[in-house]
Amino acid sequence: MTAYLIAIGIVALIYALLALGLNLQFGLTKLVNFGIVAFFAIGAYTSALLSLKGVPIALGFGAATLLAGCCALPLGLLSLRLREDYLAIVTLGFSEAVRITIQQEEWLTKGVQGLPGIPKLFASYGPATADTLLFFVLIIITALVAWGTVRLTRSPLGRLLRAIGDDEPALMALGKNPTRFKVQIFMVGAGLSGLAGAFYAHFITFISPEQFIPLVTFYVWMGLIMGGSGTVRGALGGAVLLMIFLEGSRFLKDWIPGVSEVQMASVRLAVVGLALILVTLYRPNGMFGRSSST
Repeated sequence: MTAYLIAIGIVALIYALLALGLNLQFGLTKLVNFGIVAFFAIGAYTSALLSLKGVPIALGFGAATLLAGCCALPLGLLSLRLREDYLAIVTLGFSEAVRITIQQEEWLTKGVQGLPGIPKLFASYGPATADTLLFFVLIIITALVAWGTVRLTRSPLGRLLRAIGDDEPALMALGKNPTRFKVQIFMVGAGLSGLAGAFYAHFITFISPEQFIPLVTFYVWMGLIMGGSGTVRGALGGAVLLMIFLEGSRFLKDWIPGVSEVQMASVRLAVVGLALILVTLYRPNGMFGRSSST
């Protein structure tokens, strides 16, 4: 039972990193990124491929974060010219392009066969201890990212980013140029997704294109919306809520007779969707977001 809870905690913290990255992009500057899973996959495959070639895992993590951030540069530049809805479509298309590229370039990624044997972090300590150590490392990394995000939002730069999201034309009328700030924050958010992907690859130790479908992106969005966008506690709390709904719904089979394992996957999505609808109706700012009166 302890091993199961630690594994769930690790996945929740990985989603928390993804949500913190999205919170920077959407919560502050209202950049609609529907391609989160693309940067997640880039980070996972970068770190996995490098580690399989003997590169130290720490360097692989750095390369995963850096490459994911650099891949976001073209999309960040597009965000300067596209409205929110068009940017959403472009980023969604980008995520599918990345997945198909991973699937087709078998010489590098082994395609649909996937990459097995990815080195596990702290493997020398044994499986149980390795997961426990990874859990605590993720807690530290997530706490540092959350602390940095809070410091950023309270800084003059953070207020400028929030002004970009609230009313960009008014900000430009005051003589401020938001161009480079939007690109930078998009790259930072993507870099966090790449870092989360690296942790995921070295936790699962096997990755394939089927693990990086658009559903991952929408899970992150669900978590952020349920928790409350624009706040760190909303991103963190939303990731925890998402895991509670996803994992708790696994046990619905014990309460709903006559439902097969395949049908239960649809039931789980329905439960998460219903929770999202209820939160949107009764807590439009999220469970942990700002109250409506402020």
